[in-house]
Amino acid sequence: MIQFKDIAFEVKRIAAKRISRLRHIINVRKGHFTVYVGEDAEETKRFVVPISYLKHPLFQALLHQAEDEFGTDHKRKSLTIPCPHHVFLDVTSRLNR
Repeated sequence: MIQFKDIAFEVKRIAAKRISRLRHIINVRKGHFTVYVGEDAEETKRFVVPISYLKHPLFQALLHQAEDEFGTDHKRKSLTIPCPHHVFLDVTSRLNR
């Protein structure tokens, strides 16, 4: 027989799991989104960038590179751009001018 304590524990476990999945969304200002940048999983860094970058041709080129390398269906559920950090920072600094 299932007891209330068992159900409560399971609900807490499921809630904690879902919250951890959403952790990458937390602390992102309105009008921005997160991007993970790096050539491999160990070097990946998280960046928060303005949504307006999506319209810029340089940023779109990075997105096309990500699509070519990863496709549109991969394990990571977040936007990942497979390039060196310095390249990403160079491109975004040009977008800020």
